[in-house]
Formats: sequence, C-alpha cells, structure tokens
Amino acid sequence: MENQSVKAFVSLIFSLKLPKFVLVLGLLGSVLTTLVGLTIPLLTRELVDGFSITSISIGFIALIIGIFILHALIDGFSAYALAFVGQKVVAGLRESIWSKLIRLPVRYFEQQPSGESVSRVINDTGIVKDLVSQHFPQFISGLISIIGAVIILLVMDWRMTLMMFIAVPLTVAVMMPLGSKMSKISRKLQDQTATFQGEIQQTISEIKLMKSSTAEDVEAKKGNTGILHLLKTGLREAKIFSVIAPFMYMIVMLVIVAIIGYGGIRVEEGTMSTGSLVAFLLYLFQIVFPITTFAMFFTELQKAKGATGRIMEILDEDVEERNQGVDRSIDGLPLTFQNVHFAYEEGEPVITDMSFSAASGEMIAFAGPSGGGKTTVFGLIERYYNPTQGQVLIGDQSIDELSMRSWRSQLGYVSQESSMMSGTVRENLTYGLANASEVTDEQLWEVARMAYAEQFIKELPKGLDTEVGERGTKLSGGQRQRINIARAFLRNPKLLLLDEATASLDSQSEQVVQKALHRLMEGRTTFVIAHRLATIVHADQIIFIEQGKITGRGTHQELLEQHELYRSFAEQQLT
Repeated sequence: MENQSVKAFVSLIFSLKLPKFVLVLGLLGSVLTTLVGLTIPLLTRELVDGFSITSISIGFIALIIGIFILHALIDGFSAYALAFVGQKVVAGLRESIWSKLIRLPVRYFEQQPSGESVSRVINDTGIVKDLVSQHFPQFISGLISIIGAVIILLVMDWRMTLMMFIAVPLTVAVMMPLGSKMSKISRKLQDQTATFQGEIQQTISEIKLMKSSTAEDVEAKKGNTGILHLLKTGLREAKIFSVIAPFMYMIVMLVIVAIIGYGGIRVEEGTMSTGSLVAFLLYLFQIVFPITTFAMFFTELQKAKGATGRIMEILDEDVEERNQGVDRSIDGLPLTFQNVHFAYEEGEPVITDMSFSAASGEMIAFAGPSGGGKTTVFGLIERYYNPTQGQVLIGDQSIDELSMRSWRSQLGYVSQESSMMSGTVRENLTYGLANASEVTDEQLWEVARMAYAEQFIKELPKGLDTEVGERGTKLSGGQRQRINIARAFLRNPKLLLLDEATASLDSQSEQVVQKALHRLMEGRTTFVIAHRLATIVHADQIIFIEQGKITGRGTHQELLEQHELYRSFAEQQLT
C-alpha cells in the first residue's frame, strides 16, 4: 500500500506538463549553491590558521566576498526557478482536477459533498505544490550538502567523522515509526478539513434557510463539533512534531558538544589546527541543518501521499464522454421510453418497466404523488443517468448513440429552482453557448421580450450588465425564472423540459411566467412536470406515475373518467 501511494504520487507528478528545462536549471542552481557553500569552511580554515593583520590580503577578502555574492545570486535564481515549477505543478494539477470534476456525471456529485471536492482542488493540490517547490529542492540540495561535507570531513579527519555517525541509527529508529504515524494523522486531518469546509459551504449557501429557521445555535454546535475534531487531530499532529523537533535538536547538540570536546583535546595535543576544528564544525552544520529539513521533507511527503490518494480518486472516476457518438438533429423525431427500468441503488427500483412515446411537437405532462419518479424521468432524458434496463429512443436510435454535446445542446431545461450563476444578466442569458461572444444585444433583447423579461431588465441599474448576485439572489423568483426562459429561447431547443417551472412563484409572477412558457412551448416537443393540474389540463397526453410505474395515461378528460387518483387530484385542485 505504501509503495502504491509513492508510485501514484510520482506518476501523478510526471503526468503533468512540467517545465523540465526550468526544473533542471533550478536543481542545477541548487547543486551549485551547495557546492559553493562547501568551499566556505575551507576558506575559513585558511583564514583562521593563517590569521594575522599583516597576512590579510585584499585578494583573499575579495575572494570570500565574491563567493558569498555568487552563493546568494545562484541561490536566489534557483529558489525562483523551483518556485516557478511548483506553481506550474499546482496549476496543472488544479486544471486536471477541475477539468475532470466538471465532466463527471451528476451521480458523482449526489454522492460527494461539494465542499470536499472544492478542498481537493485547493487544499490538497497546495500540499503537493509545497512538497515539489520547497521541500523536495531542500531535500536534494541537503543530500548533496551532506554527501559533499562527509567526503571532505573523511579526508580531513576520519576519526571525528565516524563519531557523527553514532547518531544516525538512533535517529532512524525514532523517525521511521513517527513518519508512519504522521501519514495516518495527516490523511485524517485532510479528510476532516474537507468535510468541515463542505459543511460550512452548505450552511453559507443556505443562509436564508438557516436564519428563517432560527438554526444559528444548531449550526454553531455543528460547526464547533467540526472545529473540535480538527483541533484534536491537529494536536495529535503537533504531538509528533513536538517529539521530532526536540529530539533532532538534542541529537545535534550532543554531536556538536562531543565534536567540540574531542576536537579541543586534539587542538591541545597539536594533532589538529584551530582552523581545521572551525572548518569541521562548519561542515557539521552543513550536515545537521539538512538532516533537520529531511524530517520536514518526509513529513510533507506523507501529507502529499495522502493528498495524492484523494486527487487520484477523482482523476480515476469515469467522465461523461461529451463528443463520443454521432451529431444528429432531433427536430421532428419522436422520443420513446421502451421498457425502461432504473434504480439509484441496486435492489431499490425507482422506475419500473416504463414505456411511452411523445410525437414531435406534442406536450406530454407527468403527474402523480411526490416521490413517484417524475424527476428521475427527466434525469434519464437529460442523460444524467443511464437506464439499468431498456432504452430511451429518439426516432429509431438510442439517445446514448448521440454525442452528449449534440444531445444536450438540443434540450432546453427550466426548473423550479430558477437556477442562475453569479455574474451579469448577459452572462446568464448566454451561459454555456459556444458562440456567447457573438450574441448581439438585439438578440438578447429579443429573447427577453419573448420571455416577458425586457421591462424589468431595462429597469435594472446596468441593464444587461447588472450583476445578479450569487445564485441570482438580487432578483426575485419570477425575474430569475423569466431569465431562464429567455436563456431557453436563445438556445432554441428542439425538446423542452419544464420541471415544476411555476411551483415556487406567487400568483402574479406565475401568470407572467406561464405566458412566457406557453410562448416557449410553441412548435417544440415539451415534457412538463406539474403538481398543479391547472397548468397541464391542455396537454396532448398526461402520464400518471405512482411508485415508478405508469398507472394511467391519456388526456385530462380521459383520465378524469378512467383514473380514480387523478380524479381525486383534480377535484381537490380544480374545483
């Protein structure tokens, strides 16, 4: 499992379009910085051993200053190059995840909280970026620094060098189990952060419901529970850090004290010069500091592996193939459900053996008790889901054989939620159109007139360029619905889906929206879901659905005469 996560992380990084040339330059700069740094203790030894006011030469001082300046310049260049690569990596990762997310089927989002998906795009990719741009370069340069320093120290004094290695097995024995534990805690912390973010996002998005339900105390309690979970896991992570840092400091100080003590004796005996002891200590620091960063690197590597696992889960999901299939006009073709079965979960059927046909230009209405499966029928037509048995046909061809882009571009959908995106009225009207930039104001005002939206749009502060707020909150329900209808006019769909399109409106708004809908339905095949039978009494065919089965079909008059439950509905609503 451990090897798989490392392999997944490496394959994920190399699957991105890394700026390899910049990465090589950055690593090369890091190596050069390290090599230049390795010369400084040797120069210091010469300076200390041969120190006298008379022996100091301008050339030697200039050499030392030049090396420091060169070191700083190369280090700065290397740091920027590696940061550039890191930013490119995180941008590539976010692009891959976002591109994947928006192409995943609706079913995925019904099973995954949206906040968790957002956390994967932002938080988890940030962890990977930090590893690639900061901790990995530090690890490489630290490794070179350690190898270089150890080789020089072995040449200088192999006995003192071997004294340092006494600390290595002790360090490894402590760090290995801590790293494994850190991996589990980091993964848990990432999951809890994603869940907490999802809960906060949901509460804020439904802030009016929360306020009107006086649920502040409930949400405060729920939020505090999430914060407490994060606190407990964060403290567990802090405990491990609190062991790692002091332990590493203790080992380092013990080694330094031992080296100074032993080196002092050697200087006293005359078997080592003072300059050599100073150089030895400086090289020791060049070994010690990278070792401390190694602890951080392996900790971040554990975090990155956890983040990679979550990212890979998204990237491994099956997407909707938008362009796979034929492009075909559905104008004039009937739509048919042929013995369709569907279940969200195996063994729990929602639609059972459903068959009906809608001729081109007909208005087909679905009625029946709530939870009967009417909205699921729309989901099958939109291809949010695929039938578990049977098929949906357009003409004599399964709708699955058409490309998703071709099929959905010919559908118009108006829901009861009056869905809108944040942005301007113009952006909402042209939302999703490939040629949105080519749509003229004249075309927009024309569809606005057809949807009875022209007047209120003209009264807005900036007309078509007025910001509508998040989910259209600056507009009324009736205004949002008329913009949705205008959007449908602009798309000029061949097949229209109206899902309780006037259910949430007041009577005055409903009348205007209903007029706009009747105008939109002219000459199009239309499917309507309605609890209010008054809106569907003129339908060419009404299909009555109970518990996923068709129990009646016909005109309003025919169902009044033949279907007891429909008649009961009609008596309650129409008399």
